[in-house]
Amino acid sequence: MANTQNKPGSTWEHAKDTASSALDKGKDAAAGTMEKVRDAAGNIAEKARDIGGAALGKAGEAASWVGGKADDAVSATGSGMRNLGETIRDKGPQGGFLGGASSAVGSGMEHAGEYLERGLGGMGEDIGGLIKRNPVVSVLIGIGLGFVLARLTSSRS
Repeated sequence: MANTQNKPGSTWEHAKDTASSALDKGKDAAAGTMEKVRDAAGNIAEKARDIGGAALGKAGEAASWVGGKADDAVSATGSGMRNLGETIRDKGPQGGFLGGASSAVGSGMEHAGEYLERGLGGMGEDIGGLIKRNPVVSVLIGIGLGFVLARLTSSRS
């Protein structure tokens, strides 16, 4: 029997060429598919970033609005307390034990109201200043609060 594997134009050569051509076409198709998949993944990632950025922006706007409303409420409460303190001090008894008590209560409410009228930003500045003046005490208080919160949350589990 003659060996037909090495003869030019043989069936074996034709099969090798066909298989090689099919393999090349398969590689090209796979490369094209991978390129399309990469493009689609990139487009999806870009859309997700856009949607996430928009959602984050809306959440920031909502948080800012809520913060503004809370600050307005604190300021309004402070204004009301200050006015009530003035009224108690001015309309209450002026002399004696009751006069001293009404003056002290009125002054206390006025000072508390003035503090609250500054809003949450003013309170934050005061707390920041307090922490800067007493860093060690602030850290110890933070550790203590963290311990208490951890104990409270772990006992509920």
